[in-house]
Amino acid sequence: MDEVPLTFDVPSNRTVDHKGAKTITVKTSGYEKTHYTLVLSCCADGTKLPPMLIFKRKTFPKEAIPQGVVVHVHDKGWMDEKGMRLWIEKVWSKRLGGLLKKTSLLVLDQFRAHITDTTKKNFREVKTHLAVIPGGLTSQLQPLDVSINKPFKVFMREEWNKWMAAGNHDLTPTGTGRMKRPTITQVCEWVKTSWDSVKDEIIVHSFKKCGISNALDGTEDDMLYENTGTSTSSDESPVSDCEDLSFLDSDSSDEEFLGFS
Repeated sequence: MDEVPLTFDVPSNRTVDHKGAKTITVKTSGYEKTHYTLVLSCCADGTKLPPMLIFKRKTFPKEAIPQGVVVHVHDKGWMDEKGMRLWIEKVWSKRLGGLLKKTSLLVLDQFRAHITDTTKKNFREVKTHLAVIPGGLTSQLQPLDVSINKPFKVFMREEWNKWMAAGNHDLTPTGTGRMKRPTITQVCEWVKTSWDSVKDEIIVHSFKKCGISNALDGTEDDMLYENTGTSTSSDESPVSDCEDLSFLDSDSSDEEFLGFS
């Protein structure tokens, strides 16, 4: 599982204009800096678990939430212990085998909310062992960072482009004529559609690329050295999503290294 920071607007940094133009306008609703956190999780067999969205607000939205999506609110819009408990209850425990509390392994990064004593206790109760990725290695050991997040974000941008191109957007009532941002319902639908569009085989391959689910006889070890070409792109920073969030709530570099269970 991994948290992915997203914005209500998903504009591309590429456009078409006359050569030599000094100012180029990119049309958005003006909310490209309004963030929310998306929690994506998947299994080594390609199963995609329901996405969880964390919005920056104090009250639960009154808008309709599409089926298959979990919504949480936080005053700063990111993951905390309460959010982890909700994710375990609503997502992780509902996966195939989760209700029977079958022993399992969960790979995640060192984000503080993942490794508090309370969170560890919650995972022990559902018989889940944690494999905590060392800092700076998510781009090699986190399947979502390696191959999955990039195609997902491409699908998200496609959904946003369709919405922008459709027109007929509501305007703010202040008289400024500013376009209203996408609704929470619309954002949830984009996430659900985009997540469903990610191919299962990409997920399976990414787990093997990270050395998590490879055959024990060594026949799949070569996959560790394959270049998937999907970890970064020309219009996305090579910094991992974990590092994007590190400024929010990170551990000191002097703290004990947890390593892999």
